[in-house]
Amino acid sequence: MSEMSPQVIIISGPNGAGKTSLAPFLLQDRYAEFPFVNADAIASGLSAFEPETVAIEAGRVMLARLHELSGRRENFVFESTLAARSYAPWLSRLRQEGYEVHLLFVWLRSVDLAIERVAERVRRGGHAIPSHELRRRYRRGVHNLFELYIPLADTWAIYDNSEEDRAALVATGMREGRPKVSRADLWQMLLESRK
Repeated sequence: MSEMSPQVIIISGPNGAGKTSLAPFLLQDRYAEFPFVNADAIASGLSAFEPETVAIEAGRVMLARLHELSGRRENFVFESTLAARSYAPWLSRLRQEGYEVHLLFVWLRSVDLAIERVAERVRRGGHAIPSHELRRRYRRGVHNLFELYIPLADTWAIYDNSEEDRAALVATGMREGRPKVSRADLWQMLLESRK
């Protein structure tokens, strides 16, 4: 019996896109038992009533957990906005060490929708993120998706979650080859949002 490569799955997208809510659908049975590392959940565990006050500490805990799992060559899932470039060198190293990298990006058609979704989350008791930070993360996340993270992924898929309760598959791809576009209109909108 051949040994399977360890797997890392990144569930990514802008704040408010519904990454955590869609995780069970995106992971389905194939990855459902992998440890799921989520900075928001860690922050809530550190400070249930004011998780935004421990965001930096939660980020440190998350990174330590990711390095622990990868150091043991375990399969795992983590969440990111992709606004930071810092995961790219680490994922590149994991690939060199035999990991397969799978990228799932949950997109919203506009940063204004991301701002609305986060405001709604705050009204329901969730953590706040300033709108200027949401705008920065949205732009950088889409840019980094194409410039850094898709080139590192063995497989990738992009979903549009702009409409309530209906994530639409936009495109999929593999490390080699051209993307398979399911929704040309949304794909074009996403490409234009990189600018």
